[in-house]
Amino acid sequence: MNVLGLSAYYHDSAAALLQDGRIVAAAQEERFTRRKHDAAFPAHAMSYCLEQAGLGCGDLDAVAFYERPLAKFERLLETYLAYAPRGFASFRKSFPVWASRKLRIPDEILRRLGGGFRGELCLTDHHESHAASAFFPSPFRDAAVLTLDAVGEWSTSSLAVGTGNRLRTLEEIRFPHSLGMLYSAFTEYTGFKVNSGEYKLMGLAPYGTPRYVDLILDEIVDIAEDGSLRLDMSCFDYCGGLTMTSPKLHELFGGPPRRPESTITQKDMDIAASIQRVCEEAVLRAARHAHRETGMRNLAMAGGVALNCVANGRLLRDGPFERIWVQPAAGDAGGALGAALLVWHHKLDAPRTPEPSDSQQGSLLGPEYEAAEIARFLDSVGADYSHVPEEAALLDSVADLLAQQRIVGWFQGRMEYGPRALGCRSIIGDPRSPGMQQTMNLKIKFRESFRPFAPCVLRELASEVFEMRPEQDSPYMLFVAPVRSAWLVPPDDEDRARLDDPDLTVRLSARRSKLPAITHVDGSARVQTVDADRHGRFYRLLRSFYEKTACPVIVNTSFNVRGEPIVCTPGDAFRCFMATEMDCLVLGDFLLIKERQPANRFGDARTYRTRYELD
Repeated sequence: MNVLGLSAYYHDSAAALLQDGRIVAAAQEERFTRRKHDAAFPAHAMSYCLEQAGLGCGDLDAVAFYERPLAKFERLLETYLAYAPRGFASFRKSFPVWASRKLRIPDEILRRLGGGFRGELCLTDHHESHAASAFFPSPFRDAAVLTLDAVGEWSTSSLAVGTGNRLRTLEEIRFPHSLGMLYSAFTEYTGFKVNSGEYKLMGLAPYGTPRYVDLILDEIVDIAEDGSLRLDMSCFDYCGGLTMTSPKLHELFGGPPRRPESTITQKDMDIAASIQRVCEEAVLRAARHAHRETGMRNLAMAGGVALNCVANGRLLRDGPFERIWVQPAAGDAGGALGAALLVWHHKLDAPRTPEPSDSQQGSLLGPEYEAAEIARFLDSVGADYSHVPEEAALLDSVADLLAQQRIVGWFQGRMEYGPRALGCRSIIGDPRSPGMQQTMNLKIKFRESFRPFAPCVLRELASEVFEMRPEQDSPYMLFVAPVRSAWLVPPDDEDRARLDDPDLTVRLSARRSKLPAITHVDGSARVQTVDADRHGRFYRLLRSFYEKTACPVIVNTSFNVRGEPIVCTPGDAFRCFMATEMDCLVLGDFLLIKERQPANRFGDARTYRTRYELD
């Protein structure tokens, strides 16, 4: 049987397809349209999923949408009425969209599927979809399941228990009291964009001192021992206004929000550190409560807050659970997969057999491109390339380039599902280079210099480099771990002076470890473990680099520039390569060197159409 899951119209639309319960394809719409966090109907993603499975719409037995539009609209109406007349401006802005599109989502889905579809259309609950995306692909037969995000229909956080092929919700926190909303409000206050800048706030936190924690806990949010929370809503404006925070919160912190792109001050860093500490405490309390209530040894997590890998790392170290599995596409995109899994296991009562690692297949569920397709593209734009079909020779050349501190665009196999590049759509480099972090941030990614980069490490050597258990996996880059002391470099007087400098770029120049490109200012790193089963060629590249350098780690960041989605097609990758100071590009078996490319012959690569472009 074939079940298609969809998420759309709010943030990160996506599609996911199950065949007899196996995940065969999943992708976000943004990767095809090239619009970051595209919330439109996922027509291209749906088209890809069907093509990958060799199906038409008439072959689908069920289609699942990840939330209930009428229930969500009810919450919005009740909120507007509760805050009337102050909420009128927000209501006036959103109501036409709801009236014309969002309330008609079932009709829109059926129209897009066409007359050939004879299956059932199912609407699932937002938080149940998240919980399903966390539990059903996990390696656990039984687990507590935490969903922590901004808001679905009414739920903002929920606790469920998963057993076999069943999920049962035990508790929930309801809007407007929300850990996700709290974190997003401070994201906006510190000058970053809600729904995309939360990573920046998390990355900024280690530069600050959490001196506002007591202020936040005394004046803004009360966190109970069970992790439930209540916000002082007079500090926020998201219920009735067009911004997240209110003048009361601005007064508490001594001024208005930071203007986007303006200088980041020590105050901003301290606020980031403080709200991150509060978030971690809330997550820890919620997890301890979940452990007490369920008695489970395992925890599965989803929702946008579950992408806070610093909180996840602390939960792994200080929390009560033996094992934790976080859905790689923990945000709204993952809801498409969760909705499909809910229909498969709950409605169709299909059995479930957990796989020893997980059933997410490394989250490598997107499109891939054959050598002939890549060659045709490269020839069409007159690119200079070498075809190296022998894998050992290709990996030897790329490992040499990395050891020479060249920055490489790495495009292989199936595209990742979720916000992280996991070794198939990655930009990679040598972590031993002192200037690699700033070069990648400023000349490749075109983003803030303080943003840290993640390490990929050989799975069998991860515990020698990072403070991780020897058996611990982190294949989805969702846990932060300290770098082991053997790899750290004690700061000298000059480094200590740099670390105290208010200029972030000066702080970044201070030595921290033998792997400066991946060691954050607090000595931590967001770790991806790489193994032969999940990662194939990427694992073998790391082995080749290790054999040459005795370093089992490389830098891995997503193959994109600021403001753009991760690349999907060879054309996307080539455009990014040519538009940045990336040194080399590897497209499958094809190797391109920047200085060998003919100048001014490529035009605007944004016009390259994907094979999933719709008429």
